[in-house]
Amino acid sequence: MNYKQQLEWLFTQFPSYQKVGKRAYKPGIETMTRFDTVLGMPHHCFRTIHVAGTNGKGSVSHMLASALAANNLKVGLYTSPHLIDFRERIKIIEKNSYKMISKEAVSDFMVKWKHFFEEEKPSFFEITTAMAFDYFREKKVDIAVIETGLGGRLDSTNVITPILSVITNIGLEHCEHLGYTLEEIAFEKGGIIKPGVPVVIGEALPETKPVFEKIAADRGSRIVFAEDLKEPLHGITYHDLDLPGDYQQKNLNTLFAVLNILREGLLRLDSNQLIDGICHAAANTALHGRWETLSNEPGKARIICDTGHNAHGIRWVREQIDKISCDYDHIFMIFGVVADKDIDAIAHYLPHDVHYIFTNADSPRALPAAKLAGILSDYGITGHVSTSVQEALDMAGQQAEASDLIFIGGSNFVVAEVLERFI
Repeated sequence: MNYKQQLEWLFTQFPSYQKVGKRAYKPGIETMTRFDTVLGMPHHCFRTIHVAGTNGKGSVSHMLASALAANNLKVGLYTSPHLIDFRERIKIIEKNSYKMISKEAVSDFMVKWKHFFEEEKPSFFEITTAMAFDYFREKKVDIAVIETGLGGRLDSTNVITPILSVITNIGLEHCEHLGYTLEEIAFEKGGIIKPGVPVVIGEALPETKPVFEKIAADRGSRIVFAEDLKEPLHGITYHDLDLPGDYQQKNLNTLFAVLNILREGLLRLDSNQLIDGICHAAANTALHGRWETLSNEPGKARIICDTGHNAHGIRWVREQIDKISCDYDHIFMIFGVVADKDIDAIAHYLPHDVHYIFTNADSPRALPAAKLAGILSDYGITGHVSTSVQEALDMAGQQAEASDLIFIGGSNFVVAEVLERFI
């Protein structure tokens, strides 16, 4: 099989959570541990930093990778999900540049370990995690930033022992897997805290802080809360980033706390190089979909997208829209979600003074736009219904004037389809 055929085989035989939802979820790390063993535990060949959290872990991971690469380190970056290209999940970041895993490397790994896939039946995420570790070893990275999938304690990535653990924040998401309270989810995410390994908590809540403190105390791990940070790195703020959005300030605060610990003795890092890497993280790592301007042509409406897709993320989007709403005559919101989202929770944060165009992505997980419109009408949220993302874009383009804003979000799938048309 060629690369395309192998990838189709992988997605067909081992469906990803991104594609099919909760039926792809496989708790526990027993299979991953066996796979890791037969691979020769490749992650022992490089240092790692482990990042978990409900939201923000992607932005923090990319900024951190860019900052470390700016200090002349060869950095492996493993994140999920991908938006357009499967290979987005596995990247090598070096100073001012990035490379996704090659198609040849993906194919070689698939061929070499096909017998293991068929005998052990690992999950899609276990396969991609093993692929990332193996590739980082092959490329001789100095350090790898490893983002968890859904949780932490039972996540496939939790076979590593990092030099530092990071938990960005906790919100109610994937409750059927992680628990229905903030305390339960914090316990699952806190499972990445390793004995004697320091941990940074990006955002602590009254419900989650005691959970993290207890886990850290039980494991003899130093715990640092980003909110206690007194001196940010040279006073830079989210305004200095090429990752727009006010919510990036929270992620930046988390990153500052991480870098402070790393600079205390774990790594030798130059402040000026760190700042350069942080401020150019999107360009250096090809991170998309974070309050990203897709079009701002003269005489046409500005178009922005964001991958915030749960109540926690939609709240940030709402705050951002509220802040800039006075800059536009009208705001058109192209909005679609996947069927397993808690729409009732999301609805509380959706703005009411915008023109909605409900849509659904070309995905089996997508909630039909008409059904979404019906649910949200109970909350006084109404709008037009489209049958595809392209149709929604066309509808917004026909109605919006140059003084208006078109926002696209609610689902990674919706954003991905839009990105394919603009980048």
